[in-house]
Amino acid sequence: MPFLITPGQLTRRAGFYHQLAALTGAGVGLIPSVEQLQRHPPGTEFRQPLRRVVEALHRGATFAEAVRAGRWALPFEAALLEAAERSGRLEDCLRSLGDYHEERARMARQWLGGLAYPIFLLHFAVFLLPFSQFFATGDGVAYLRKTLGVLLPLYAVVGLGLFAAQSRHGEGWRSLWEKLLHGVPLLGTGRRALALSRLAMALEALINAGVSIVEAWPLAAQASSSPALVRVVTRWRQPLETGRTPAELVRAQGVFPEMFASQYATGEASGRLDETLRRLQRYYQDEATQKFTALAQWTPRLFYLIVAGLIAWKVMAFWLGYFDLIRRAGEF
Repeated sequence: MPFLITPGQLTRRAGFYHQLAALTGAGVGLIPSVEQLQRHPPGTEFRQPLRRVVEALHRGATFAEAVRAGRWALPFEAALLEAAERSGRLEDCLRSLGDYHEERARMARQWLGGLAYPIFLLHFAVFLLPFSQFFATGDGVAYLRKTLGVLLPLYAVVGLGLFAAQSRHGEGWRSLWEKLLHGVPLLGTGRRALALSRLAMALEALINAGVSIVEAWPLAAQASSSPALVRVVTRWRQPLETGRTPAELVRAQGVFPEMFASQYATGEASGRLDETLRRLQRYYQDEATQKFTALAQWTPRLFYLIVAGLIAWKVMAFWLGYFDLIRRAGEF
């Protein structure tokens, strides 16, 4: 996987899933479909991973196992594909993953587009404000120290933050990152809603495939890509085997919202759990989309206000210093 995932890469990943869904939906076998996409991939970065996927499929691996062998899919993608294969609904899962990455690409472009002007303004201010001193003294080293000395640490911090947010890291790191982002407005609630949407989607597919509830819940938790959900559900095997229902366990855990617990209990009691899970999947998917869209709209505005405030403070500091210099000169 690349160091950072760009909107263009997300768009190509969405295209891969949509093309594969179209081929398999048209009756083309899975192996010929993947071979077709390997020959004509949506992006050059897919060619080598898809070659490994094809090789694994020819060795008799399932598609989820082959995707893991390709070492390019995110962990939740492989888990969802495994659930879809078990339920015989691979095409639907592929389309959902394509839609998911399309939405991610759209929000990333909106976020980056909104940040373009504040970032330009920040660079303009960093290079302009110390220019008067450079013009007066001709000290290029001091000028670079006041410009690049500010920007390079900022680049490093942003780069490390983006790298840390990638989903390819180990369980311990992802768990720490989840805890850090839990209280961030919009982002924390959006991530939790997205995890619940994935869990409901995978759980509904697994139950319809005839997978026992004891096995379905841990697999669905893995598909959620939430370390907190995985930790909680991993402890459920013994209570489930001794007769407790998932609805009881869901309600007993604070990691599940009240609405999810209530809806799940109703679906379990009425025998319409599959319908309930589909409804929960749509609800939390919509909630996640709303949160991330709001985040994409407000992050640039907040950044713009911070940059504008810093520029105003620098300008005021310059003029205050200038007037103080004039006052001191008048005293002499």
